[in-house]
Amino acid sequence: MIRLIIIFLVIALVAALFGFGGIAAGAASIAKIIFFVFLVLFLLSLIAGGVRGFK
Repeated sequence: MIRLIIIFLVIALVAALFGFGGIAAGAASIAKIIFFVFLVLFLLSLIAGGVRGFK
């Protein structure tokens, strides 16, 4: 999932470099959404692993 974030970030940077504002904004927003999804899933896995470890 981190790879997807990096790919969309690179697409956003290249699109911004060439002046495609709409494409750059779209790719940046997709990268941001995927990052937050990754962050939530990571925190849930940490919590689930901690609960499972205490039993």
